[in-house]
Amino acid sequence: MAAASVVSGRLIYEQEGVYIHPSCGKTNDQDSLISGILRVLEKDSSSVVEWTHTPKERAHRGPDHLNSYEAEWDMVNTVSFKKKQYTNGDAPSHRNGKSKWSFLFSLTDLKSIKQNKAGMGWSYLVFCLKDDIVLPALHFHQGDSKLLIDSLEKYVVLCESPQDKRTLLVNCQNKSLSQSFENLLDEPAYGLIQKIKKDPYTATMVGFSKVTNYIFDSLRGSDSSTHQRPPSEMADFLSDAIPGLKINQQEEPGFEVITKIDLGERPVVQRREPVSLEEWTKNIDSEGRILNVDNMKQMIFRGGLCHALRKQAWKFLLGYFPWDSTKEERAQLQKRKTDEYFRMKLQWKSVSEEQEKRNSRLRDYRSLIEKDVNRTDRTNKFYEGQDNPGLILLHDILMTYCMYDFDLGYVQGMSDLLSPLLYVMENEVDAFWCFASYMDQMHQNFEEQMQGMKTQLIQLSTLLRLLDSGFCSYLESQDSGYLYFCFRWLLIRFKREFSFLDILRLWEVMWTELPCKNFHLLLCCAILESEKQQIMEKHYGFNEILKHINELSMKIDVEDVLCKAEAISLQMVKCKELPQAVCEILGLQESEVTTPDSDIAEDENVGMTSCPTTAFQSNCLPVHAASGARDDNPTQISVPPNVTRLAPA
Repeated sequence: MAAASVVSGRLIYEQEGVYIHPSCGKTNDQDSLISGILRVLEKDSSSVVEWTHTPKERAHRGPDHLNSYEAEWDMVNTVSFKKKQYTNGDAPSHRNGKSKWSFLFSLTDLKSIKQNKAGMGWSYLVFCLKDDIVLPALHFHQGDSKLLIDSLEKYVVLCESPQDKRTLLVNCQNKSLSQSFENLLDEPAYGLIQKIKKDPYTATMVGFSKVTNYIFDSLRGSDSSTHQRPPSEMADFLSDAIPGLKINQQEEPGFEVITKIDLGERPVVQRREPVSLEEWTKNIDSEGRILNVDNMKQMIFRGGLCHALRKQAWKFLLGYFPWDSTKEERAQLQKRKTDEYFRMKLQWKSVSEEQEKRNSRLRDYRSLIEKDVNRTDRTNKFYEGQDNPGLILLHDILMTYCMYDFDLGYVQGMSDLLSPLLYVMENEVDAFWCFASYMDQMHQNFEEQMQGMKTQLIQLSTLLRLLDSGFCSYLESQDSGYLYFCFRWLLIRFKREFSFLDILRLWEVMWTELPCKNFHLLLCCAILESEKQQIMEKHYGFNEILKHINELSMKIDVEDVLCKAEAISLQMVKCKELPQAVCEILGLQESEVTTPDSDIAEDENVGMTSCPTTAFQSNCLPVHAASGARDDNPTQISVPPNVTRLAPA
């Protein structure tokens, strides 16, 4: 129990005329009722609920008093009475002696709220705290219990209990996950460190919301010289918050130990101009089939697409259209998909208000979508202004996706993935099916267990350690070895890191699935490699690394990063001692590698110099299960034919 201390707090909610009925048999006897004021107060990273008994002469003060109270309250982490269920005839004593009925508790200790809406008699609420502490029922003689619930929902996530609709549970998982993504992608409201301590589930995501300037300031506190939180403490929180996330593989038994390996010279990569409409048309036969698909993917990987082609080509890249389909087959597919889309859209469009009142998950999805749509890419002309038709389409597509995959529903961040697709397609149905295909790839990023995110962070650490073990060791020495500052990059595929037009280029290149599996992890490596010198030379610590990585947003050159990432992939593919863990991350097998050849051939289709490939046997050690299982049916991977070795890395 924290020692009592009187501090000033910001008043969030205040309601007079909130009574405790100590005797159920005398509810109509006004003299037997205990009047009080109910308040929700905020101070720094804590929020508390306080009910204070008031003398009768204070019990009927007018509404002018509301919001004028400069609160003073006890800074406590839990309620100050024994574990015991209290009825209306028995209540705890307040530890500062003000009244045996007065109480105060932190919202971090709230477990559930039982509510009885006004019907017969007054409405009342019962707070149930953790460890099965039940507080006396609070009767709202002047109404406004709903206003209290609305105020609490700013700080905790509430949802109806499946067993009892009158009971609101705190931090139900579906809403908790979306709330966590909100904290990740936007300015978190308050109390990150407290959340990590108190709620490991939410902290799994909230821990990574530190990629904001707000976090840098909140970690340091108002006086960084006296309030800076030890970085090691934060690292411990993150480790506890994400079960199974072990980044330092060097110290983990069962992992393949990656010692320093000579990767050889790094090629210098050049990029070409975007694929033109003329080049695309030349690769289509009389029935509309795409000819030489591999070559077309190579060209797209090498230079991206001109904007006029994106509306067509993205449908192929995302798997909405099969590459070998004819024009007629695609027209029939679009017709079927249009019918299917509007059937799903009608499902949520036809839900009445009465139905929706009984479907909490649909209400939650709608609420999150409406909130996110109103702030997604609003500086882009396609979405700017009030009553923008683009925003209506964003909303409708996301709501329809909830019908398509109701188990996943909507989680914050999905609007970021949809926005560029709708911008390019300019068609509701095509944008939906491209989005559904993209979500097939990204699904694991948004699932509650976050297995996809855990795996990617481990894989990224493995790649980075191979490329630069010294940099990895430095990050670990600053408690940054978990690479959580890359979380937003991975979650929504760099959507917040590059300009809108650069994201179009970056995504279409990644969708080719060239030059290897998990190319997006090599993009992360390329960015970090560019920032390594500044981070290490300026001796950035835990907080500074977070701040620096966050401030890279909108300052990264997309073409430069693509060149570096491709060069890294080719450097690794040519290495004869590539560890098996890395082989599996990149989708290579033991026999797959390229070596330079003295004869440089000219590829007339690509218009770049290229190197023939040969195979060799790799000497690889066993790999930990976290890196993925071996594939007994390996497939050959095509190596981009565009590199001339000019200089070492």
